[in-house]
Amino acid sequence: MEALRFQVVGEAFKKKPLDVKTPSERPYEYFGKKVFNREKMYKYLPKDVYEKMIDVIDNGAHLDRAVADAVAAGMKQWATENGVTHYTHWFQPLTEGTAEKHDSFIEHDGKGGMVEEFTGKLLVQQEPDASSFPSGGIRSTFEARGYSAWDPTSPVFIIDDTLCIPTVFISYSGEALDYKAPLLRALHAVNVAAVDVCHYFDPAVKKVTSNLGWEQEYFLVDEGLYAARPDLLLTGRTLMGHDSAKNQQMDDHYFGSIPERVAAFMRDLEIQALELGVPCKTRHNEVAPNQFELAPIFEETNLAVDHNMMLMSLMKKVARKHGFRVLLHEKPFAGINGSGKHNNWSLSTDNGILLHAPGKTPEANLRFATFIIETLMGVYKHNGLLKASIMSATNAHRLGANEAPPAIVSSFLGKQVSELLDHIEQADKDSLSMAGKQGLKMDIPEIPELLIDNTDRNRTSPFAFTGNRFEFRAVGSEANCASAMIALNSAVAEALVDFKKRVDAKIPEFEKQLAGTEHSAKFHAIIDVLREDIKTCKPIRFDGNGYSDEWVLEAAKRGLDVEKSCPKIFERYLDKESIDMFESLGVMTKKELEARNEVKWETYTKKIQIEARVLGDLSMNHIIPVATNYQSQLLKNVENMAAIFPVDKAEKLSGRNVKIIEEIAERTSAIEKGVEELVNARKLANKIEDEHDKAIAYHDKVEPKLDEIRYQIDKLELIVDDALWPLPKYRELLFIR
Repeated sequence: MEALRFQVVGEAFKKKPLDVKTPSERPYEYFGKKVFNREKMYKYLPKDVYEKMIDVIDNGAHLDRAVADAVAAGMKQWATENGVTHYTHWFQPLTEGTAEKHDSFIEHDGKGGMVEEFTGKLLVQQEPDASSFPSGGIRSTFEARGYSAWDPTSPVFIIDDTLCIPTVFISYSGEALDYKAPLLRALHAVNVAAVDVCHYFDPAVKKVTSNLGWEQEYFLVDEGLYAARPDLLLTGRTLMGHDSAKNQQMDDHYFGSIPERVAAFMRDLEIQALELGVPCKTRHNEVAPNQFELAPIFEETNLAVDHNMMLMSLMKKVARKHGFRVLLHEKPFAGINGSGKHNNWSLSTDNGILLHAPGKTPEANLRFATFIIETLMGVYKHNGLLKASIMSATNAHRLGANEAPPAIVSSFLGKQVSELLDHIEQADKDSLSMAGKQGLKMDIPEIPELLIDNTDRNRTSPFAFTGNRFEFRAVGSEANCASAMIALNSAVAEALVDFKKRVDAKIPEFEKQLAGTEHSAKFHAIIDVLREDIKTCKPIRFDGNGYSDEWVLEAAKRGLDVEKSCPKIFERYLDKESIDMFESLGVMTKKELEARNEVKWETYTKKIQIEARVLGDLSMNHIIPVATNYQSQLLKNVENMAAIFPVDKAEKLSGRNVKIIEEIAERTSAIEKGVEELVNARKLANKIEDEHDKAIAYHDKVEPKLDEIRYQIDKLELIVDDALWPLPKYRELLFIR
């Protein structure tokens, strides 16, 4: 064991960076090289087919079979020219990962030979086995039929020799079994609702797009050290390990010089990602040692989600090539920062207006205020649901750990926007008037065109306004962004629908008061409803320290969701308000929501169950044998002392060793007892049939035992001979050379 551990650690420190060849072209020249994007469509499709495809992508036009056949032919030609032999429907089941089944192009030619074929039917739809994916009871094991259907708004791409076709995944009876289907529905809902509200200000608006810019944080660990840690291998995090004497306390890693091996990995990753159309923009060291971040340019939300899923898969592949393993777990190491995936979200119109950015005229700024306030309304009404959308067994370790947003959803606006909302709420109605179509006069100080840097940032805010967008900071690093985006876009869509309904109801009232001046009546109605909503959603606004104990008490008084239990947080999906919202918008049915919660509870249980089994095995088969072996060596030393020296002197010389012997005995006994209690708690929890109740039992009775056992093991790590300790320690795992 000693020789193995030090051999593994030694090899890790010897590794040299791979010689990564950078393409001779500039990045913009090979960007999208492996993507069937608009440029490729224009080249490989007939003109009329190309125009119909653009209409499908941009305007949601119907895609008929003849067009699908022509697109498939063009795709196949492009793919085969790039060495492709197989195709797959690439989808995102409820596993947080992606799935694919590869089929080759070859078919019998009827003459004893083979031909390569790829038709519109194969492009548009496949029938993968749905029985083995999580379905929450929608599909029984014997009911295997499920369908994947092409999403033409997300470009087809090539991985190795395979043409990957982004698709939705639904059951035989039509329920969504993935993240993409409800995401597309939520994006449609927010588009329709936002366009209706935009028409108050600009009747020419035809489409509103939801935009997303994710920031992917991750850890890198040497592959050899990773392989020597069964807990990392099987659970994605270290279930034991004492703090390194030096970790992140010197603040020297954040934005520091990127280690040579890591820089080589980053270059390789970026080249391959750019070829796949992922617009990588930013890379840097993060706060914790061995922690890094990659961020792209903002994109349409559905495409951004697909790109993030592609990137996470690509990261793992490229990392192994460079002798690393990527850790996407939100909290792989105790005592240092975990990893998140900040979701920067905004809405924009087809004529280039950012709806969460201020404008140059009072009318434009009223539109800005409208979308800010209605976003806050959605977040306020569904703050518990938004928390549920980002919660998981893994992200629960990170949230509220004084390094990430707390597990209470609130919104930071900054001084300038807060003052604007306060002024709208408090201004005298007589100070508001209309003078011509473009002459909105409001007693409101004009807002600068850009609010970037208008105030300090608040890193404790889960949902912060950052100048022209909101940053949903609580999303976990290994999560599918779609979960948060489904909840957020749906909540905002519902708020906008309700806003328009109330404004329309008030317009006739103001027309009477203002002698039929329709335009003035419209804007007075808008301001009247905004005032109501500013008062209603005020509890969600918080600019203070989200880590403080006082905030927890204050948030509870405000009626915000302060629940900390992960399984109970999931219950928010089944609140009447949540079900009504999703069903009214056509995003998900009650049946689909109930099924997804079954999956969430079952997944939570299984993750804690795996961690408990791994920790029990490591405790009994690795830690205790090593500790007792060292204890035996110390006992032999004490015996030898007694044989050589007089009793008084022997006791004096052996005093420290005796204390260590006693401490080892006490701690190994505590570990054995803890493992026994852990096993019994699991057995009792496993007898519970209801997935909700089982998950709660695992949270309340099983998970706390993990920390109790870990405490004893981490104390043993400090006293057992370093040469005997069986697992690479934090000081070895956390510093790449």
